[in-house]
Amino acid sequence: MTFVVTENCIKCKYTDCVEVCPVDCFHEGPNFLVIDPDECIDCTLCEPECPAEAILSEDDLSDEQEPYIALNEELSREWPVITEQKDAPDDAEEWDGKTDKLQYLER
Repeated sequence: MTFVVTENCIKCKYTDCVEVCPVDCFHEGPNFLVIDPDECIDCTLCEPECPAEAILSEDDLSDEQEPYIALNEELSREWPVITEQKDAPDDAEEWDGKTDKLQYLER
């Protein structure tokens, strides 16, 4: 089991989660974060830190969210590790809770 960053992080990209991660498993893209499943130790510390509630246990994903397992794995191989909290995008609150955001994912 691992934790997975899901759709609601797209264009919100709050980074509160990276500060609490003891193993630096978060990777940062232009408008999304992902978790490296090989590095995640399932400590559960990141999940409650996410203001957008975009981090879920792999076991708690809905059928629609399951593709994010592979997406996190793929993008964690390409994107750099992030270990320090950054300011959220100026329009993060406007994007929080919107659906169908995968089309806006920047690679």
